[in-house]
Amino acid sequence: MKSYDELTIQDNFIFQKIMRNKRICKQTLERLLDIDIKDISYPEEEKSIDVRLDSKSIRMDVYVNDENGTVFNVEMQTSKNMEELSKRTRYYQAMIDIDLLEKGQDYDALNNTYIIFICTFDIFKGKRHKYTFSNLCEEDNGVKLNDGTTKMFLSTKGEKDDVSKALKNFLDYVDGHAPADELMKEIDTEVMTVKSCDEWRREYMTLELEIRKREKIEREKGRIEGKIELIKNLMKNMKLSAEAAMEAAGIPKKEFPKYMTML
Repeated sequence: MKSYDELTIQDNFIFQKIMRNKRICKQTLERLLDIDIKDISYPEEEKSIDVRLDSKSIRMDVYVNDENGTVFNVEMQTSKNMEELSKRTRYYQAMIDIDLLEKGQDYDALNNTYIIFICTFDIFKGKRHKYTFSNLCEEDNGVKLNDGTTKMFLSTKGEKDDVSKALKNFLDYVDGHAPADELMKEIDTEVMTVKSCDEWRREYMTLELEIRKREKIEREKGRIEGKIELIKNLMKNMKLSAEAAMEAAGIPKKEFPKYMTML
């Protein structure tokens, strides 16, 4: 992980904090989608568990509704694994729908949703700034499924003249350019404000320690699994007893009961 002082708007931790500024969040969504939004609200202050700590769980960094009930999930992405990102949109959609249904909605009244990934790399190799996906009929692209779901990928590395100047200013700023308009200057100031907050610095450091702890646990798990495989091979190929195989594998005798249980 980067040190806290190295974080920028490209890092989800910073982006999330900035988008908790309701006015900035609303204006950013309007710019990303080229629409007018009367108002937004945050369904929950903290939405589920941080995806960086558990790949089977999720934290939607910006998860808001507008006055029409449209749900927006916006997230920074630096991973270049497009297959993983594409599948993640599917997972996020499922999580949003489950959350809405748990609140008692009938499926035919599910909110319209936008899942927006802001990517810091070229996506789909098309040099576009913006790729929008909705469900269309393969046999007739003029027929829409109209299920209310939209997935959008934005790229800071686009080269085509395919977005508004306002959106281009935003993507350029995320890409490291100087702020080119008033909203970008406001966001830039907000980045500095976030990074000067001692509470959020401690939160980030706590996150960093937790990730290191889990990485250590995973390394230890991998080491033990390797030892188990070695013991099994010794028992099979050299016809050793479990105890003799563990001793040959260098397992301390005090750990024999633990390994015997796993065997």
